[in-house]
Amino acid sequence: MKRITVAVCLFLFAGVGSAVAQEHFTEGPVWACSAYRVKEGQWDNYMKYIRTNALVTYTKAKQQGLIVDFKMFTQPPSRPGEWDFMVCQLFASAGKAMDYNAADQQKMDAIQAEHWKTSDQEKMRQMSAKRYDMRDFLGVSYIREISLRPMP
Repeated sequence: MKRITVAVCLFLFAGVGSAVAQEHFTEGPVWACSAYRVKEGQWDNYMKYIRTNALVTYTKAKQQGLIVDFKMFTQPPSRPGEWDFMVCQLFASAGKAMDYNAADQQKMDAIQAEHWKTSDQEKMRQMSAKRYDMRDFLGVSYIREISLRPMP
């Protein structure tokens, strides 16, 4: 019985902590940002690849409502292993950013099939595989926008 009481108290305190934090802001959309390090001597090739492929498919995904927006960022890396190119997609909610949706996946598959002129997933993978020779994937970050509430 004591363990159940402790567990209930911890659960309630965790809920109170997040409720107190949200008195300061309202939650907004979520950015999914993929970070890359472009390999030495590959910058121009990678930018051509992005302009030819990613720009086209992200624009169509935005037009079809799969994403709200997208942005691309560069920075001069200050140390080894740091990104120099980042692609961010804006989703209306955390659920849209992180939860699988079969209908959305079908729409994205159709965009990809139109772009690559095939619906064969293996052929698409082969055609897009050259990007791996141009950059290293460093990871994805999910970042929520917030709007601060004014002080009373």
